[in-house]
Amino acid sequence: MHFFWSLFMRKPAHRHFALLDQQGRCQAFKQCSLPPVGNGWVEVEEIRLSWMHHPLPARARLSPRISRSLQRQPLTA
Repeated sequence: MHFFWSLFMRKPAHRHFALLDQQGRCQAFKQCSLPPVGNGWVEVEEIRLSWMHHPLPARARLSPRISRSLQRQPLTA
């Protein structure tokens, strides 16, 4: 029965992140549904191993997402 219900449940989408050092070179990748904790993580459109130890191309970075909690705040007068 659990399998049946799992067909209708939405799974969190995995996002791609790259860890950049102080010179802007890629040091690590991570794929997860929430942004990693710590400094230096940026969201990228995909993971390419050829970017390791090299600067990320400008087209690779995604603009930061607005969290859902900020999107649904009530308007105050």
